[in-house]
Amino acid sequence: MGHKMGRRWTWLIAGVALIVIGGLIAHLTQTAGGIRIEDVRFKGAKGNTMSALVYIPPGASAQTPAPGILAVHGYINSRETQDGFAIEFARRGYVVVALDQTGHGYSDPPAFANGFGGPDGLAYLRSLPFVDKANIGLEGHSMGGWTVLAAAAAMPEDYKAMVLEGSSTGAPFAQEGTPQWPRNVALVFAQYEEFSTLMWGVDRAKDVTQSPKLQAFFGSDAPVEPGKVYGDIAKGSARVLYTPAMTHPAEHISHEAIGHSLDWFARTLQGGTPRPASDQIWLRKEIGTLIALLGFVALLLGAFDALIAMPGFAPLAAPAGAVPADEPPPSNGRWWTAFWLSALIPVLTYYPALALGGTVVKPSPLWPQGVTNQIVVWALVNAVITLALMRFAPRRPHRTGLLVPTILIALGTVAIGYLALVIADLAFKIDFRFWVVGLKLMSGKQWLMFLIYLPPFLVFFMVALHVLHRNFSRPGIGCVRHAATLAFALSSGFIILVVLQYGTLWLTGKLFNPLPDPGFVPLATIVAIQFVPLLAAVGVVAAHTFRRTGSSLPGALICALVVTWYVVAGTATQAVF
Repeated sequence: MGHKMGRRWTWLIAGVALIVIGGLIAHLTQTAGGIRIEDVRFKGAKGNTMSALVYIPPGASAQTPAPGILAVHGYINSRETQDGFAIEFARRGYVVVALDQTGHGYSDPPAFANGFGGPDGLAYLRSLPFVDKANIGLEGHSMGGWTVLAAAAAMPEDYKAMVLEGSSTGAPFAQEGTPQWPRNVALVFAQYEEFSTLMWGVDRAKDVTQSPKLQAFFGSDAPVEPGKVYGDIAKGSARVLYTPAMTHPAEHISHEAIGHSLDWFARTLQGGTPRPASDQIWLRKEIGTLIALLGFVALLLGAFDALIAMPGFAPLAAPAGAVPADEPPPSNGRWWTAFWLSALIPVLTYYPALALGGTVVKPSPLWPQGVTNQIVVWALVNAVITLALMRFAPRRPHRTGLLVPTILIALGTVAIGYLALVIADLAFKIDFRFWVVGLKLMSGKQWLMFLIYLPPFLVFFMVALHVLHRNFSRPGIGCVRHAATLAFALSSGFIILVVLQYGTLWLTGKLFNPLPDPGFVPLATIVAIQFVPLLAAVGVVAAHTFRRTGSSLPGALICALVVTWYVVAGTATQAVF
């Protein structure tokens, strides 16, 4: 009895421990040396609410103002995505405003409005009494580059230097660059950028040095030489290109890319604290929030175990295992057929379904998030296909008549996870994240969007996990093998897609494009990276809850709640809601 009681609390204790340990590592890293972080909201020029994290180095005051930097993330990211830059800037004595673009994070929608929020962000940075207004830098990754370019265009005398990470001047969203505008620019453009055609008009990012657009920007009649400073820093016309060997999303989690920005601001701004560009600690914070993210998954499993042991939920517990012990195992060929159908159908429909969603479900006040709309269409397409194939899956007994307690235990489990994130935010000023995967608290408006987007995700997970269990939740399978089977059945297709796409990019300099629109695939491929850990986690939760209940429904409800929360809080809102 005591052994069973101990096992009941194992996942819960592990989850709490991981969140606390990861949170402490992250907090101590981002506040190293006395840095303070403030979560702020401020009004933009049009009365819109903007959100930012402000990193304040020790010693910055109205009497001794410090240089300031506006740091901005890219499309469908948020202010925390730039934390590597923000931490290192602050360690070198810069006040940093890490901005949520309009329609991202906690800044009011719509996305793309008001210069992406750049002018409002720069105005707010300059309003801080402890910022040296004669030494202002601008840094932006991807669409964040267009954000800081909008700020530079609106306030051309109010900054001194700029770093563009994986971004560009000119079309499609910025003022055209010249040898004189914007001021003192370092361009970090990776050799394996997915958006080289969109940004600099070259098919392969390695050829960016030969881009006519870039040469005109640098005032050069010949290919631009990486590392060479063109123009004059004193006159504000300096230009330099860096070409690290990495991809677009890797630029904001790279010692090299961050190091280039540190070096450029050390050369162009005055008042910072001298520190070698190689001296970087930000990765500890990323590891800390990764540990906390893993703790969140463990916490969900533990919360479910704790709740199902309560009297009100005891009827949900499977009395004698998830499946009958005398059921014959499936044939080897049938098992592998089901596995590869489960893995490949979602990925084969991925690009076409997202393209369809972008065409037929435009952002509107009812469905305000463009990328979420695309993912919803993909989910519903796969639900229909799975329903059509369901009759080929093995039939298994399933439990009925327990709908109300099943709904309540799912809500309770996710509520405990959400509460853990609330506490982590209050105690450590973090969310749960690693690289492009981030789980954030929802704003009031995002809660309403969550309710709108939840039903289609419920349909998808109820259908998909029901069939998944019919195919793979068989007698005698161990818990680790069970979880691994479901995790790989769901995520293997996307692992293959990501490996093929980035292998092709590495070998040829370009992603392969199965669709006629050349601009669609790069963003969709970057989004696909997130499907790998997300669907793997779904498989783990699904296996765990099925083993406890003999039903696919609890796991389906939990996964629908968490995935809807994850998507709604982490993407852009293009329509006013």
